[in-house]
Amino acid sequence: MKALFPHVATTEGVTVRVSVSYLAEQSEPARGRWFWAYHIRLENDGTQVVQLLTRHWIITDGRGARHSVEGEGVVGEQPLIEPGASFDYVSGCPLATPTGAMQGSYRMIAEDGTTFDVTIPRFALVAPAVAQ
Repeated sequence: MKALFPHVATTEGVTVRVSVSYLAEQSEPARGRWFWAYHIRLENDGTQVVQLLTRHWIITDGRGARHSVEGEGVVGEQPLIEPGASFDYVSGCPLATPTGAMQGSYRMIAEDGTTFDVTIPRFALVAPAVAQ
């Protein structure tokens, strides 16, 4: 699992696993645009059903500029995750630099009404070097 999802964080029994890949076919370095896809797997190792309510991302480009993205759910969903189950989704991130990083958190609610934040581990966005 580590090879497939090298970035991992666990909070309150919810594990977030991330893998990232550079998408050369959607990137245009000559125009200052690089694009990555990231695959997230949320695993509920707890004893209660949990629901993902909101997301908060901090995206940092190669110049150190940070920008914050907040919103409801992920990919248009607010998934319910049963104990022992997981939820996967894929999304993307464009940057104006060939390197950067992402990290953040998900706000979750457990079936007993408790809300808590789950850490999304920091992961690097690095375009492969292109031979001149």
